[in-house]
Amino acid sequence: MNSTLYRYIFKEIPPPFFLGVATFTFVLLMGRLLRLTDMVVTKGVPLGDVLRMILYLLPSFLLVTIPMAFLLAILLAFGRLSGDSEIIAMKASGISLYGLLPPVFSLAVITYLAGAFITIYAVPKGNSAFKDLLVTVVENRVSLGVKEKVFNGDFPGIVIYCDGYDERTQVMSGIIIQDERDPLEPSTIMAGHGTINADHASRSVRLHLASGSIHRTAGREGYRLVQFSDYDLHINLSQASQAVKRDERDMSLAELRTNWNSNHFDNKGRLEMRLEYHRRFSLPFACLIFTLVGMPLGIQNQRSGKAAGFAISIFLLLLYYIILSACKTLGEKELLNPFLAAWVPNMLFVAFGIYLFRKTAAEEKIALFDYFSCIASWVSRLTKRGSSR
Repeated sequence: MNSTLYRYIFKEIPPPFFLGVATFTFVLLMGRLLRLTDMVVTKGVPLGDVLRMILYLLPSFLLVTIPMAFLLAILLAFGRLSGDSEIIAMKASGISLYGLLPPVFSLAVITYLAGAFITIYAVPKGNSAFKDLLVTVVENRVSLGVKEKVFNGDFPGIVIYCDGYDERTQVMSGIIIQDERDPLEPSTIMAGHGTINADHASRSVRLHLASGSIHRTAGREGYRLVQFSDYDLHINLSQASQAVKRDERDMSLAELRTNWNSNHFDNKGRLEMRLEYHRRFSLPFACLIFTLVGMPLGIQNQRSGKAAGFAISIFLLLLYYIILSACKTLGEKELLNPFLAAWVPNMLFVAFGIYLFRKTAAEEKIALFDYFSCIASWVSRLTKRGSSR
């Protein structure tokens, strides 16, 4: 009897879970897709490189979307079971809420292990690979960043404008360059025409300009004007590479443990490494916590439908990540121990989940859910009034 019931519940959760993972991941990717699409359209970066960037970004998104999707799946699954009175039938057969916990908890353990693998191994490797590929794209495709009649700011400390640009010969005309690499002596360069060439061996770009002038502000000396027939402007791409530097999110657990005791980093850097180390274990643990929270709310949801389950999951997730962000800020300001900064949100939700679970197992109404029902009915009435008009 129990094995049949467990298999039945075990099959109920995966479909909405995978749908939730796909939906939440797509929503999070949308913000990056716009910027990555711009690299293809305006900068000529190959589509294959952009797809690789998306692949490298996926682990960092899955770390967030897996717990989100698991909570949504539990709410929808138990909301459906409750709405179809199957929970009542199970209770009539002598199966309590505690008896329904093993199959859900086993799925939670699987998602926790998947999340732990992603956060410990996939996320740092994906972030490092993404940054390495980004630097390679910058170095190999830097000349493609120049577009005519557009202010091009892809070069470190330099903005380039040209009236015309031939991509085949890489010849520019009507050139204006604002060079602010030296804040004490910014300069504006104007040239009739010029060429741009990337030297990958030296990781630099050479702009060969002709028939122009350099307008420079030089401290107390004031304004200086230099006319030239030929002038070479060198841009060091290593400055762009340094801007994309590795941080604690790109490090393995071993690197984090080694570096937070290293003198090569300041106090802030070492503190962020400690926080990141504990977050690697606390974030996937949310899947186990959402089991305690999702089952009672899904059952209490009864016949409110999928929309109510989705709304509740969004609210709880926002609350969880708001608390997580607040604790991280307290940890960064050294107002909270790094371990507590990573685990306090889980501790609060464990207490909340135990409260919900015990109340639901005892078949007691949860006041919090009554508030959700009132808000849902109020929104529904407003929607119906708006549609009738």
